[in-house]
Amino acid sequence: MKILMVCLGNICRSPLAEGIMRQLAEKHNLNWEIASAGTGNWHIGQAPDHRSIAAARAIGYDISKQRAQQFNHAMFSQYDLILVMDRNNLKDVKSLARTEAEEKKIKLFLDNDEVTDPYWDNALFAPVCKQVEARCLAIIKQLS
Repeated sequence: MKILMVCLGNICRSPLAEGIMRQLAEKHNLNWEIASAGTGNWHIGQAPDHRSIAAARAIGYDISKQRAQQFNHAMFSQYDLILVMDRNNLKDVKSLARTEAEEKKIKLFLDNDEVTDPYWDNALFAPVCKQVEARCLAIIKQLS
C-alpha cells in the first residue's frame, strides 16, 4: 500500500499524517509506503512547522527529518491512495486528475470532514495531532 497525505503547504497537517502513519504502519508490521505533499509550493524542501514537530514529539512521533514537496500529477501513478486534509485540497488535487481511476484514488483524510489547519492558532496543533493519530489508527484497522 502506498499512501500520500496532502495539505496546503506540507508543513503542518500532512507531515503529521505522514510521520504518524509511517511509524504506526511499521509498528503494525505493514509494508506500506507513506509520504506527504502540499498543493502549494511555498515550503518545498523545508522541515515541518516546529509546532507540528513538537506536537508529534509530545505523543511519541518524530517527524523532524521529513521535507516538504509539492503535489504533482506523477504522484497519481506513484500512490494507491491520496488522502487530503480539507475540501480545498480535495478540489485542487481532483483538478489535476486526468482519468476516473486517478480521481478515485483521492479521498478526504477524515472521510466526510476536514482536518482543521492549525497554522494560525498555536493551540490547535496538539488536538490536530491527536485527531490525526486516531484517524491513522482507524485507517490501519480498515485497510489491513
